[in-house]
Amino acid sequence: MTDQMTRVILARRPTGAPVDEDFKLDTCPIPDPGEGEVLVRVHYMSLDPYMRGRMDDAKSYATPIPVGGTMEGGSVGEVIASNHPDFAPGDFAFGMFGWATHGVQPGKMIRKVDPAHGPITASLGVLGMPGFTGWYGLTQYGQPKEGETVVVAAATGPVGSMVGQLAKARGCRVVGVAGGPEKCKMAVETFGFDDCLDHRAYADAKEMREALASACPKGIDIYFENVAGKVLEGVLPRMNVGGRIPVCGMISWYNAGALGADAGGTKDQLPKMWRTILVNRLHVHGFIISDHWNSFPEFLREVGPMVASGKLKFVEDVAEGLENAPRAFMGLLEGRNKGKQVVKVI
Repeated sequence: MTDQMTRVILARRPTGAPVDEDFKLDTCPIPDPGEGEVLVRVHYMSLDPYMRGRMDDAKSYATPIPVGGTMEGGSVGEVIASNHPDFAPGDFAFGMFGWATHGVQPGKMIRKVDPAHGPITASLGVLGMPGFTGWYGLTQYGQPKEGETVVVAAATGPVGSMVGQLAKARGCRVVGVAGGPEKCKMAVETFGFDDCLDHRAYADAKEMREALASACPKGIDIYFENVAGKVLEGVLPRMNVGGRIPVCGMISWYNAGALGADAGGTKDQLPKMWRTILVNRLHVHGFIISDHWNSFPEFLREVGPMVASGKLKFVEDVAEGLENAPRAFMGLLEGRNKGKQVVKVI
């Protein structure tokens, strides 16, 4: 086995949308696991929108990636050395090993993945952080009731598709919002949404609002927020009294920087938005899923059997090669992926 590993580092902080020059492929020695640690050879790694925020040097809920540091991310691979009693060579494990061919983590910070329960890539999506995010946000803050109308932004991503399918299973009418006719078709035909709106077909929030009025004649009870921008502006006037908005992400604003920039004029709408929240007595709840890992076993107990039986569908978009991770990530931020974006490392 070679004693060198390959990784992708943050070469510089992006200005706006990331470009090739913001990343650099680097080699370094494979680390030795210390006491209680595990060394993993990565097979697949996850790409997720939150990673864009880590590239900015701004106050947030997590420390930014330092320039010259390995790009952050979850991945799954084979244990090749272990100093922890719960892991042995040959086991598969998920952990925050970053954009790299190898990684070391404390055994208490990773979890074992059983290939007998399905493809190991499921630990990155439907049975991993994104799926858990969708499940937790919907059940804890959306609190869906039979007969309600749920609108899901980024409907075909791993979070949105989880939200939509679980809401349907609870007897809700589910309307997705996605980018492009192909994704809208996937939302309806693969994930079982009742309807899906192509946000690219609407020039502004007014057109978005009119489309939502047609798709949601009884108003909107739950809006699962993943994108912000004109979708949010279109949704808010359609929210019913007592509606709930779990705030998971705002991908349309991420490339504007650390929220200091005027993201397409939306900031000017704040007084109107704030008044709508008050008048309609809306429950708007931002959440960061890393605060709630104690509920992960409950998530697996409910969702695991649904995935195993095929009742809950998932789609994966696999990019080949660690060297192609930056381009795949840039595509993710632009909505070019179809389903959960992963990278096959080996």
